[in-house]
Amino acid sequence: MAGRFRGLFKVFRGKKGPGAAPAQQPEELEQFQPQQDDAALDRTQEQDRAHGRFRRRTAQMFRKFIRIRRGKTSTRATEGTAEPDSGLTELQAEPGVSTDSPECSEDSDSPMNDHTVKTDVAGAEDMAIKNTDTGETQGIANPDTTPTPTGIHAPELDVFEESAVSPQQQVPAMVRNIHQSLGSHVTVDARLPINLLKLAEEHPTDVVLTLLRCAPSCDRAATMMWRLIGLSGSTLEKVLPALLCVMEDWPLHSMSTSDGDDTPVPALAATLALWVIVQVPRCHEAMNLYSSRIFVALLSHVVITTQQMPEEVDHFWRVCREEHGLPTNPNRFAVQAMKALLCRLRCDNEVVAVERKRGWDTLLCADTQHYAVGLLAREMRQVLMPLCSRITLHLLRLLSRDDPRWDLPFLAFLVEVLECLDLRECGDRVLEMMSRYLLSKCRQRCRLALRGLMVLSKDPAMARRMGSLSQRLVELLGDEDGEVVRMSLSVFMNVLENKDILVSSTTAPKLAEALLPLFANDNSHVQLLSIHLFSKVMELVVEEGKKPLKTIVNQSLYPLLIYWDDENWRVAKASRETLICAAKFLKRRDLEQLLKKDQRLKFAERLPSKPRGTTLDHPAVIRKFKPTLPKQLKKVHLLDAVNQCPKNSTRR
Repeated sequence: MAGRFRGLFKVFRGKKGPGAAPAQQPEELEQFQPQQDDAALDRTQEQDRAHGRFRRRTAQMFRKFIRIRRGKTSTRATEGTAEPDSGLTELQAEPGVSTDSPECSEDSDSPMNDHTVKTDVAGAEDMAIKNTDTGETQGIANPDTTPTPTGIHAPELDVFEESAVSPQQQVPAMVRNIHQSLGSHVTVDARLPINLLKLAEEHPTDVVLTLLRCAPSCDRAATMMWRLIGLSGSTLEKVLPALLCVMEDWPLHSMSTSDGDDTPVPALAATLALWVIVQVPRCHEAMNLYSSRIFVALLSHVVITTQQMPEEVDHFWRVCREEHGLPTNPNRFAVQAMKALLCRLRCDNEVVAVERKRGWDTLLCADTQHYAVGLLAREMRQVLMPLCSRITLHLLRLLSRDDPRWDLPFLAFLVEVLECLDLRECGDRVLEMMSRYLLSKCRQRCRLALRGLMVLSKDPAMARRMGSLSQRLVELLGDEDGEVVRMSLSVFMNVLENKDILVSSTTAPKLAEALLPLFANDNSHVQLLSIHLFSKVMELVVEEGKKPLKTIVNQSLYPLLIYWDDENWRVAKASRETLICAAKFLKRRDLEQLLKKDQRLKFAERLPSKPRGTTLDHPAVIRKFKPTLPKQLKKVHLLDAVNQCPKNSTRR
C-alpha cells in the first residue's frame, strides 16, 4: 500500500528536469496503459497527449481515493448520504462480479483493473435455462459477432447537471446507452455497472421499462444487466416492484417512462427477466420480501397461458423460443420459474413431492389445474405457512374483482390454506367471497365454497355472520351430489354448535323438512349428520317457530323408530337420542317414558296413523326400511306402506 501511495504521488510531482520524469513514468504507467500492439514502437506526439490525459485522470482518481480513505477512518455516514459506488458492495462478495472501483479494490495493485471488469461481464453472461422437456440447455444466446476487446467509457451521470433536460427524462437514454455498450463490446468501463445500479436504485420504473423495451426477449446484454441488478440486494429490492407491475398487467403493460415512451411491454418479457434474476446464486432478502407476490404472478401466468394465448403473446414467445431454445409453451416456462423460486426458498422437497404426484404436469392442463394448485398448496402449507398466508392475501385481491378471470385455481389455493389465515384480519372478505361462489352454477366452484365455509363456520365470530346463507344451504341439501349434501350438513352443524345461535322461525321448518329424506340416504355419514342436525333444530328453534315445527317432528317419529336397531351402531344411537328429544319437544311424557324403558312396540301402537304425504311415502325410505324392519313392529300400521316396495338396494 505504501508503494502504491508513492507511485501515485510521483504522478503529481511533474517534470523537475529534462531527464527526471522519464526515469519514473514507465514503471508507474505500466499498470494503467492498454497493451500496445508493438512494444518496441517509438513514442509519438499523440502518445504524449495520451499520457497527459492519463495523468489528469490519475489525479482525479487519487483525489477520490484520498476522500475514501478519510471516510473510512471517520464515523460511518448515514445510509441516505452514501456514495454512489456503495451499491456494489454486495457484488464484491460474489466470485463472478467485481466492482473494480477504488473502494472495492484495496488489495489490487492498481485502482482500476480492466481484467476484473472482464470477469464481471463474463460472469454475468453465465446464464442458462434448462429445458426439462428435452434436457437441453436453454442459454441466453451470445451475439454472433465478437468484436476486438476495446475499452468503453461508461455513460457519465454527471451530464445531468449540465443538460437543459431534467435528469429523470434522461434515464431511459442512459439505460439504452448502457445496453448498447454491453451488446457491442466485450470489455467495458468499470463505471458502467456502477452507473446501472445507481440508476436502478434512483429510477427503478424507468430502468425496468426501458430495459424491457430495449430487449424484451432478453438478449446477452440485457441478461448481464438483469444479473447485475440481481446481485445487489438494495437495488433488487427497488426493482422488483416495478418488474412485478409489468408481470401483473396481462397481456401488455403500457405505462410510459419519463421520456414519454409508452410502447406496450409483454408481461412475459418481465417473467423472462425475473427468471434471470432468480438464477443469481445469492438469494437476497428482497427475493424473500416479495416472494408471495412473485409466486402469485407466476401462478397467474401459468393459469392464463394455459387457458388463453393472445396472438401478440404467441408471436412474442415464438421469437423468445427461437432465440433461446425455450419450451414450446410459455406455461411450461412459467412452471420452471415457479420451481426455481421455490428452490430459492428452500422448498426442494416440496417441489419433488409435487413432481412425484405428477402435479406439475397436471398444472399444465386447463381442466385439472385447480386440482394441481390444491396439491401444491397442501405441500407448501406444511413448511411455508407464513408465505401461504401472504399468498392468500394477494389472491383475495384478485378474487375480489367484479369479474375475476381464471378464478378456479386461485380459489382452490385459497381454500387449502384457509386455516393458516388470521380471520380477524381478512375473515369478512373471505366470507363474502365464499358466499358469492356458493351461488355459482359451476359444480367445482360451489364445492370449493362449501369447503371454505366448513373452515369458517368453526370460528364462532364467522358462524354468527352466516345467517344469510341458510336458505342457499337448505337448497343444497336436495342436491344430487352427495359430497355437496355432506358439506352443507357439516356447515349447518358447525354453526349450530354455538349455543348462542338460534334457528329462526322461517328457517326451522324448511330445514327440518329437507332433513327427513336424508335419514334414508345410502351414505351413512350423511345419514348420521342429518339425524344429529334434526335434533339440533328442535333444540335451538326460537319459541315462535316451535308450533310450525311440530307437524314435521311428528313425521320424523316413524323413521327414527325404525333406525333404533340400525346395523350402524352410530346411526342407531343417534336415532334413539333424537327420538327421545322429539318426544320431549312434542311434550309427550308418555312416549318419552316408553322409549326410556325400551318399550318400542307400545310406543309404535300409540303413534297416530301415518299421515299421507309424509316422509314414509318417499321411495328411498320405503326401500331402505323393508328388509331391516324389526319383527315386533310388523304388527303396526307401518307394515302396509312397507309391503308395497321391492327389497332394499345396496348400502354404503
